Amino acid sequence: MKTAIVLGSVRAGRQSHKVAYYLEKKLRERGVSTDLIDLAEDPLPVLDERAGRHPQVQAKVESLSARLRAADALLFVTPEYHGSFSGALKNALDYFWEEFNKKPIGVVAASAGKMGGINASTQLQHVVLSLGAFALPTKLLVPEVQGVFDDALQIKSEGVAKLTTRFLDEFLWFAGAIVQAKRAASAAA
Repeated sequence: MKTAIVLGSVRAGRQSHKVAYYLEKKLRERGVSTDLIDLAEDPLPVLDERAGRHPQVQAKVESLSARLRAADALLFVTPEYHGSFSGALKNALDYFWEEFNKKPIGVVAASAGKMGGINASTQLQHVVLSLGAFALPTKLLVPEVQGVFDDALQIKSEGVAKLTTRFLDEFLWFAGAIVQAKRAASAAA
């Protein structure tokens, strides 16, 4: 099973990228193929036309589309900005639909405060459903993210490490069940 991690933070001084890289490391330790899509490295301009109709960004959109299609499951990682998820992530999601259809998606949010991005995560789960995807009911919330990792991106918080393990257990079970059901349905067709 291949999992794409879509990192929705693009600002200088960001902290949620540490969570995304940690998730990538933990998934690879479990033998899961990953593709980290960092919107700071592969930015998309503000959507002013649907994919397929904007010649200046078509190659970039097609490349990102192929990476999303190749994923069996996805994790969306976002900071919480003003009580919601990042605009860069929402903009990227607006370019696509088919790429998410009937795929399992887990939501991860981080914040500088004690709530761990709960508002962002709840709103993002609603968007996942609107994409025609399956939102993992469990969320991973990382509060006070600026103190969770050291400079080498090693985790310092035993609590967050335990929460991450439980979250990934749930995500991999959920995603595996959906992927297996989809493959069985395709084989029967």
